[in-house]
Amino acid sequence: MAKDELMKKLEERIRSCKKCPLSALRTNAVPGSGSYDAKVMFVGEAPGYWEDQKGLPFVGRAGKVLDELLSEIGLKREDVYITNIVKCRPPNNRDPNEDEIKACSPYLDRQIDIIRPKIIVPLGRHSMSYILRKFGFEAEPISRIHGKTFEARTLFGKVIIMPMYHPAVALYKPQLKEELRKDFKKLKNVLMNT
Repeated sequence: MAKDELMKKLEERIRSCKKCPLSALRTNAVPGSGSYDAKVMFVGEAPGYWEDQKGLPFVGRAGKVLDELLSEIGLKREDVYITNIVKCRPPNNRDPNEDEIKACSPYLDRQIDIIRPKIIVPLGRHSMSYILRKFGFEAEPISRIHGKTFEARTLFGKVIIMPMYHPAVALYKPQLKEELRKDFKKLKNVLMNT
């Protein structure tokens, strides 16, 4: 089956999912968006208010920061794939809990298997912890490892994991926006050499 067919079927399953209590609270599930042939996959934590309203990832204020950072390194949303570990919005934008991550992460695992990105960029500590552990690495504080690369072997070849701060950090701690900029420049270099 073609990659786009597999992804469309998976997205339908996500939109109708009722595996955890978040499904009862959502306006829209948010499977993800972008290129199914993307070399780079960004993985956030969970949808926020605007994502829940529109059914698309990173369309609120943090999304504007992400778009700006992508633009600075010559990329557009259509060039990458953007998703979250948890596909439905937790109440009041709280962090996703372990049960929600456990229920929803098989969808992310399947997205990774279908898209086969060369680089996975976890955005924020929850997605960083999940992705690093999935590929056999110890999770450390994001302040210590953001912008570093981890190389993992998968059934579809090598994948580079590059944790970064969540773009929302630039809204709450503007001094960290420069760290994000530096990490995106590193991402551009890694992408050019991958």
